[in-house]
Parts: sequence; C-alpha cells; structure tokens
Amino acid sequence: MKRPSALFPSLVVLCGALVLTAGETKVEQNWTHYVRIGAYGLKSGNAEAVVRNAKETGVYGIEVDNDIPGRYESFLDPTEKLNAISALAAAAHKAGNHAFVYIAGTECITAHADKTAHSVVKDHPEWLQRKITGEPAVFTSGAAFWISPGDEDVWISPYAKDWRKIYMERVRQIAETGIDGIYVDIPYWMTHFDGWENSWASFDDATVAAFREKTGLDAKKDIKLGDFNDANFRKWIDFRIETLTAFMKEIRDTARAVNPKIMVIPEIYPGIEREATVVGADVYQMYEVVDAIAHEYEFGNGEHMAASRTLQDWFLYQAGMLSFRAFAEGKATWILNYSWDGNKGVDKRDAMKNLAMSIVMDGANFWDAPGHSMAGSNDQPTRKQIFAWIEKNEKTLYLPRSPMQPVGVYFSPKSRDYAPEQFLPAYRGTLVAFLQTHREFQVVTPRTLKEFRGDRIVLPNVLALDAAEQRDLAAFVSRGGKVVVAGDSPTGLPGNTKPVQIDATTIVAYFNALGTDFATATPPEDLLRVTNGPTAVSLEAPGTVAANFGLVNGSPHVFLANFGGLIPNKSVVPVPAKDVRIRVPATYLPFLGEAQTIQGVAKGERVEFALPPIERGAVVWIEGQKK
Repeated sequence: MKRPSALFPSLVVLCGALVLTAGETKVEQNWTHYVRIGAYGLKSGNAEAVVRNAKETGVYGIEVDNDIPGRYESFLDPTEKLNAISALAAAAHKAGNHAFVYIAGTECITAHADKTAHSVVKDHPEWLQRKITGEPAVFTSGAAFWISPGDEDVWISPYAKDWRKIYMERVRQIAETGIDGIYVDIPYWMTHFDGWENSWASFDDATVAAFREKTGLDAKKDIKLGDFNDANFRKWIDFRIETLTAFMKEIRDTARAVNPKIMVIPEIYPGIEREATVVGADVYQMYEVVDAIAHEYEFGNGEHMAASRTLQDWFLYQAGMLSFRAFAEGKATWILNYSWDGNKGVDKRDAMKNLAMSIVMDGANFWDAPGHSMAGSNDQPTRKQIFAWIEKNEKTLYLPRSPMQPVGVYFSPKSRDYAPEQFLPAYRGTLVAFLQTHREFQVVTPRTLKEFRGDRIVLPNVLALDAAEQRDLAAFVSRGGKVVVAGDSPTGLPGNTKPVQIDATTIVAYFNALGTDFATATPPEDLLRVTNGPTAVSLEAPGTVAANFGLVNGSPHVFLANFGGLIPNKSVVPVPAKDVRIRVPATYLPFLGEAQTIQGVAKGERVEFALPPIERGAVVWIEGQKK
C-alpha cells in the first residue's frame, strides 16, 4: 500500500505547475445521497399538488406525513391512507422525483380518545411501555406539542407481539404502494417526556420477559438503575439498544421483501452523546441496518436553533455530523435541524444560510423547516436559492470523500454507553481541537478500525477494547501505526502497542473552556504535538473556521465552514475570514457562489494559495493537469 503522500506529486513541484491528474470515477449512489428535502401533508386528492410544489421550489426527496401505524384509527384500517400513498408515489415518479412517507416508531395516538369507545389504552393496555413502578407510558396534550386536546398518546413496547405483527403488516402494505422510502420517526424507549428521563424504561411484562430470556436476569430486581458500574445495568443498556436496532432491521427486511429498492430511514434526535444510551436509539448501531438516518440532532439542555447557537455549539455540531458521516460508511446522512423560530433582531434568511452551509460542508443533506416543524420553510425564496446551489454542485458535495493523511480519532460506543462522563468530553474535545487547528482527521469506529490507513490514532479516554478491537489495533501497530492514549490505558490494550500517553485532562479542560470563552480556549499542545505528522494539504485559517479534508473523485478537497463573528440571537452574518492560505493548486467555490480558479506561488516544496475572504463557507479542490 502506497503512503498517501506518494499520490500527490503536486506537493513537490515548483512555480505552481499542476501535476496531479484527477481522473473521473463513476460512482453509483442512490437517490438518498442527493436529496433536498421538503415536507408536506398528504391526504386523498392532493398528490399532484404536492409534487408540483416540490418541482417549483427545488425539492428533490419529498417527505409526506401520512402516518398509518402511529394513528390508532389507520393502524386498524389503513385503506384510505394506502391509496393516498400510492397516488403520491405515482405522481412523484412521473415527475422524476422520489418520495418517502412518515410513520411513527413506538408511538401511537388515538384521536378524541376521551370520546371514543376504542383506543390503545382501552383495548390493549398490555402493549404499553412502563416505568419500573408500573406506571404506563400514556400522555395527553401538554406532554408534547403534537398531542391535541382529547387525544391519547401512548408508547408501545417492541415486545408487544400482537402489535408488532400488525405493525409489520402495515409496513409491508406501505412498501407495496411503490413509495421510495419509509421514514420511521423516533423508535425510542420512553425516556424523553417530563418525569420519564431517568426511568430507563421499559419494564412491561413482555420486555422484562425478553430480557430474562436473553440474560437470565430479572430487570426489576437484578439491576441497579443508573449505576454505570453495575455489570447487570450495562447488560440492560446493551439489551435496550439491541432491541431497537433489531426493530429497525425488521422494518427494513419486511419492506424490502416486497419492494427491494425501498429505503428505510429512521429519524433520531440523539447523536453521539449520552442521550443515545438513554433512549436506546444509537445511530452508530442503526446505520448498519438501515439505508440512511435523518438526524434531528440535539444535545444537552441548551438552545439549538441555529440563530441561537454559540461558537461552541457550531463546532460541536460539526464534530457530531462528521461522526455520523463516519458511522454511515457510505450511506447518506440527513440533517433535520432548525434555523430560526422568530428570533428577534435576527434575519431568518441569514440563519438559514448558516445552517445549510454548516450541513453541506460535512457532506450531509440539508432539510429546511420552520421552527420545530417538519413542513414548510422559514423563507421559500432563500430555500430555493440554497437548493439551486446544492443541485448545481451536488457531485462536489456528495460524492464519497476518502481520507488522505488523517489522524484517527476513535469512537468507542461502549465507552460512550458505560462511561459517558469520561469518554465524551475527551472525544468531542479532540475533534474540535483538530477542527480548530485545521488538521485532517478520520473518525474511526470498531467497524472501520481494520481498514484505517492513517499512521496515528487517538484513543480518548477509551474504557476497554473487546477481542475484535484488540486484534485490529494490534494489526494497525504491526503495520507501523502509532497509538496515542489520552487518559488511562483501556482494558485490553494489545501488548505490541507501546502507546504515547498524554493527559486527557488537558483535552477535557479545553472542551470545558470552549463553553466559557471560545475565543481564548487553546487547543491542547500535547495532543497536537504527539499527533503532528505529514499532511497532504496544509491550511492556515482563523480558529473560527472549521475544516475537513478528503479525496473527492480522486481530487483533494478542503471543505471550509466559517463561524467567525456569529453571536447568539444577535449576529447571524459571519465576519469574513481573511488571510486564509492553502498550500496546493486549487479551485475555489464559495457557498452560494460560482467556482473560480486562483493562482498560487511556490513556497519551498509546496504551492501556496491565498484565498479570497471566506464569508460563510467554501470548498477548495485541486484541479487536474491540463494537457
């Protein structure tokens, strides 16, 4: 295997001559990689109007709200809604578009349950998720904005056999309509409504029985809820995650059995953080069994509307999204985030542009929506402008990005699950440090460790390594790779590793300082020193510019996101980043602008390019040699 530097003779030429030949490579990607999503309500008779509006506004990838299993009435009789889905699928395909339909995961609402003879609670109380004290997961208006007065909202156990049998039959029927995708909203254990946050549900009879069958343990008696050091509680954590992952796999298998090309896309709000462990929907695990994930990504307790984000928020979102792209392993990543919700003194159009820029620069797909709604737009002309630019440059944004000479940063799902307070600040702090200092990095996971070809990898407060991880890390070291352990050495670290050890507290201190005073937070010198090495592309830019790197269609690219000058609820127009320099031959594409060629000046063994001021974001790439 050649070292990556051997692929870039342009790095050693003089006088700005272009030597690298970037050949075209045909890459087959399905429609989920190129979506520009808009959402619509679907009812009988409006399919043509929905598709017509999508075409007029630049939407490619039409989401329609037609929830069959999440509404008790249509869960029992789906006929009318199935007909509407069939009409929508036909209209979308006739227009050369693709469409996907919303269904609930483990939630089901009965309309006007206070006045009807039948509801889930009245008919099937045994289906409900429950706290360890026996309290059922039943809610009314006020628990969530989407529950109307008089409605009954329940959360159902995936182990409710009768419910699951009917649910999968509804999935099969939906797939038979010819629709392109099934969008499964929040397949969770109920832990996210008030009073349920620490429930670690569910303790209904069917779930408790399934856990006993798998582990021999009584979930009500043999685990210490919330004690991450308790071995049995860790088994409960694993069981809950495995259950929802298997649920999504069965949905996909069921749909694909009748419609082999259909895509199954869950909507998940927890990302890489502790919330994933709590709700049991872990995007790392789920990417392996679905076709894409729509991330309604939030973390912590802060305000995450784009117009209200701090600089720390912007960078942590970048770290999260780049982690998702690594978890996806070539599948698409959709981001359903929100830009503006009536924030006073803030132009919603600028907020939309900031959000879109931050998403597409990471190779994810932008879903514009107003407030916390899925449908519509804060500003239709702005969305149309953004979508038009994305469509024009979709190959640059969405063709696969391959690493060049990255530093590996290891995401350990079990460390996140069992020791979140130790692992997450070290992991997220490492990613932001590399983003701020413009170092190429690659998020490496247990599934991709075997294929990692960088020469250095950081283990940030990793708790333990299982047998497969030990084998793959030992092989990495045998190939000449270097391991940097930040914090204590993980249990199971291979004997041949001989790691460089650094103090993780410096990374955690930096991570904490980002939220206090981003401008003065200094990336940890020991981390940067021990991970320093050769780079394919060198970049000089302010610390408010996030950069990620990759080969796209054989050509080195740098994707730049500028967050300088953004102030929550006050300023959403970035201050242009000046004096940005990149040392490679390059083409420059500003966000919402036109590509332009710039000339460089020889600087020793490299060619240096001074970029125009970066307003919001930009993509820079090396042009092939002109013959």
